[in-house]
Amino acid sequence: MEAQWQQDIQGWINNGELIQATLSQPKRKDGDHAPKMIIRPVRLKDGAYFQFESHFANKVLHQNVRADETSSQLFELLGQHYRQALVKTPDHDVQLLFNKKGSAAVRKGPSSAGGARQVSTDHNRQKNRILEEGKPAPFLVELGIMTPEGRVHAKKQDKYRQINRFLEMVTDVLDALPKDREIKIVDFGCGKSYLTFALYHLLAVEQGREISVVGLDLKADVISFCSSLAEKLGYDKLRFLVGDIADYNELESVDMVVTLHACDTATDAALAKAVGWGASVIMSVPCCQHELFRQIGNDTLTPLLSQGLLKERFSALVTDAVRGNLLEVLGYKVNMLEFVDPEHTPKNLLIRAVTSPHKELSMKKWEQYESFRNFLNISPALERILSDRWPSSDKNVLDSNK
Repeated sequence: MEAQWQQDIQGWINNGELIQATLSQPKRKDGDHAPKMIIRPVRLKDGAYFQFESHFANKVLHQNVRADETSSQLFELLGQHYRQALVKTPDHDVQLLFNKKGSAAVRKGPSSAGGARQVSTDHNRQKNRILEEGKPAPFLVELGIMTPEGRVHAKKQDKYRQINRFLEMVTDVLDALPKDREIKIVDFGCGKSYLTFALYHLLAVEQGREISVVGLDLKADVISFCSSLAEKLGYDKLRFLVGDIADYNELESVDMVVTLHACDTATDAALAKAVGWGASVIMSVPCCQHELFRQIGNDTLTPLLSQGLLKERFSALVTDAVRGNLLEVLGYKVNMLEFVDPEHTPKNLLIRAVTSPHKELSMKKWEQYESFRNFLNISPALERILSDRWPSSDKNVLDSNK
């Protein structure tokens, strides 16, 4: 005869009310069972399942179990392998504590789910991910992020999320890229090129678009590695070159420019290149914004600017605000987006700029920028590099700031 707690869990599963069950404190420390297991509902293409997520010290394993088989597997784990469980429903949080004989003490408290009746069934929180776990992407396997079976290595989960986040932001602006010809893309400061390969995979492999991509970096050994990998993967329209942003003049026009963590004014040089090429899409993650730290001055802001740490952070914000505003002056629609979670890196802002064939200079944006610039007594690099592109009414101001 089933115990009352088993009947309750069976009812919650049948009625779609089991939000999550967390199993902990394995009875045997033989390595067969994870220190923690999380069970929650997921919906796959062929119906309702529950995902059993086993958390080991250096890996996470997943098993999807049909809803009608879930209770028996869950009861077996609780009866034989785990001493504790926390079960969450819309109405209650239920804690189960098992003694050596397998009998359970049940403690019921208010729900931590806020009474919500809708249970999320996103598959491992990946329903909307571009690169799904369980579906191996060759470049991710070669770069050590996935196993050949498509499982993401535990230590590479952050990089995996970062890549997907980047591709999501790219997907949002694909309509701005040409559809009737080859798309030209340049990645400045590509480094090991996780995102460069991801971009090529998305556009060329998954979507079958005609593209050509150039990755540029100063490190010859990195470029050699990336070139070899591109050849191994058969990415014949992906090239890697050793070179500096300011000196690269191979192309007359480019549709999309990516620049990630280009230091200080190297970001401005890359943005200027993108504007000069008439790029429709710009994706830039700035880094080490030192230039304006040395320039900013305003008596009213002395309480802020007199503190070095605060001034550094404020200068970084001002630098990116300037870049965004100047791109808006030139007719780009600009969004400042969070690239990765703040706990992973302090450099978590991405500037995404998208233009249209009918872009025009914005005098209103220029006036806003001019007021902001003069208030802070700054002369930003991007303004100086692109001085011939600003509204002619302010040429005298531009000349005085050179």
